[in-house]
Amino acid sequence: MNRGRSATNGLCNALLRESGLAKTRLVEPVIRFVAIITAHETANHWARQRIEARWGSIVDQSAPVPFLAGGYYTPAMGPGLTKTLVAVGEPIDPAGLADWKTETNVWEHEAAKELALSPDRPLNLDPGYITQAKFVLATIKDRDHRLYLRDGIFAENTLTYVGKCWTFHRWTYPDYRTDEVFEFAMNCRKRLRTHLAQSGSFRKPNEIKPPNF
Repeated sequence: MNRGRSATNGLCNALLRESGLAKTRLVEPVIRFVAIITAHETANHWARQRIEARWGSIVDQSAPVPFLAGGYYTPAMGPGLTKTLVAVGEPIDPAGLADWKTETNVWEHEAAKELALSPDRPLNLDPGYITQAKFVLATIKDRDHRLYLRDGIFAENTLTYVGKCWTFHRWTYPDYRTDEVFEFAMNCRKRLRTHLAQSGSFRKPNEIKPPNF
């Protein structure tokens, strides 16, 4: 069965190369992260435990920074919010981004029930990923610059790596324009490049992804 599939993929790749048609290329793995937003240390601890139980060990984190967001979250989450970014587990396929956001939405509801803190929403979790070139966030809010994935989840390219530094866009929220976030993203990018080098996973210019039959 595997030999037959390998032969079929090899033939398809040869035909694609000869045809000059557009080819699907392999995608490099990414560093998965979660932004933890809360005013409660107990909620922060709860989130970390849930993240590590489901997705693997936390391997890096940013310094906590005040999370203001123009007061938008204050009625539901209360004052004194902070945000911390945590990088999770081994590099992973980015195709699961919508699933990650759906799962963290469930965790938020579970935290509200289990922790019984005030106000009603003690925790906000925003997953995303970091590649060599971009910092991507999952969101349930549609905007002109966001691309729809599925199940009500959109993706936003929040930061771009260019000129050996991370840069923001006109739509990037102020709390993602901080030195703490840039340092975290740089550390994650370095970790990713080390993994790609050690595992031989750098995408090669002519590396073609076999069709999935």
